[in-house]
Amino acid sequence: ERTTIGKIFNITLDLCFITNNMATSSSAELSKAVKQQYMDLPQGDKVQIMYVWIDGTGEGLRCKTRTLDSEPKCIEELPEWNFDGSSTYQSEGSNSDMYLIPSAMFRDPFRKDPNKLVLCEVLKYNRKPAETNLRLTCNKVMDMVENQVPWFGMEQEYTILGTDGHPFGWPNNGFPGPQGPYYCGVGSDKAYGRDIVEAHYRACLYAGVMICGTNAEVMPAQWEFQVGPCEGISMGDHLWAARFILHRVCEDFGVVASFDPKPITGNWNGAGCHTNFSTKEMREEGGLKAIEESIERLGKRHSYHIRAYDPKGGLDNARRLTGHHETSNIHEFSAGVANRGASIRIPRTVGQEKKGYFEDRRPSANCDPYAVTEAIIRTCLLSEEGDEPVNY
Repeated sequence: ERTTIGKIFNITLDLCFITNNMATSSSAELSKAVKQQYMDLPQGDKVQIMYVWIDGTGEGLRCKTRTLDSEPKCIEELPEWNFDGSSTYQSEGSNSDMYLIPSAMFRDPFRKDPNKLVLCEVLKYNRKPAETNLRLTCNKVMDMVENQVPWFGMEQEYTILGTDGHPFGWPNNGFPGPQGPYYCGVGSDKAYGRDIVEAHYRACLYAGVMICGTNAEVMPAQWEFQVGPCEGISMGDHLWAARFILHRVCEDFGVVASFDPKPITGNWNGAGCHTNFSTKEMREEGGLKAIEESIERLGKRHSYHIRAYDPKGGLDNARRLTGHHETSNIHEFSAGVANRGASIRIPRTVGQEKKGYFEDRRPSANCDPYAVTEAIIRTCLLSEEGDEPVNY
């Protein structure tokens, strides 16, 4: 009898292991303690600069490192660099050199001071912007409205996956319990992967990224961090830097951060990047009038914004914006106070105080923040109309 019970117990343990075994990368199994012996070595006066850029997909990030003789104090002290664009979906092999133009500098939370992370714009061989370099035009548009002091805050949702694409912590052969207990949840049966979230948060603070909060989201293994308030072009810079740091943290843990707007089909929430926006006028007394005027302009240009709010011109967001799971319908524009099922939400406190900001809930989790913020400025502050942006 004891032998039978023992066999059943061992089989049960084996099944539990099979059910909960999470696919992680081989790199994560390398000894971090051994690596740390080398990371603790002095580096003399030399400084490591990691250049980071957006590749030809408009979603992926690439990086490489060079040595400088001294710590750069400003972006102007960083040299241009180049890379092989034929290996990043950005050029043909016969003419593959692309230029990296340093644009925003952060402290490196992985190598630590005095080393740096540098976000770069990408130029083609003829010094024209690469197709996925949306920062250049965004910066020009931001300069046009600098006197209106535009502030942004973006709420980046993401899903932690194993290297096999399965959500972190989910049973291999099934699903966790239905949505309900996971949003801002506490406990090992509700919060999946908090170590990654905490590591990312602290790394962003160290780097100087304007991260302002984080929380567990509605679907298990889904999380959100918020970046802002950021003025003008810095919104895109800081969100892309935060994304890069998240990917690097997940690399160390052997898992994957996905920004897919609908990673799991069915009765599970998608992932967005809700964008909060205000101007100096909106934040002052009586600013609700300017907010309502901007929302009216947005309503007349819905299709333009849908195309700008995900890297595939709306195709990715079509899987998410269904009118269910706290989303609006992709084909309809709507706005309301405290309404999370609307395209545009006016927070209740803003409605009461008659000033503040509004939230555009349409951008997808994999949006390019440069494209999103530029589109909002063009419509709300430059009063553009129609389905195409104006060429200034």
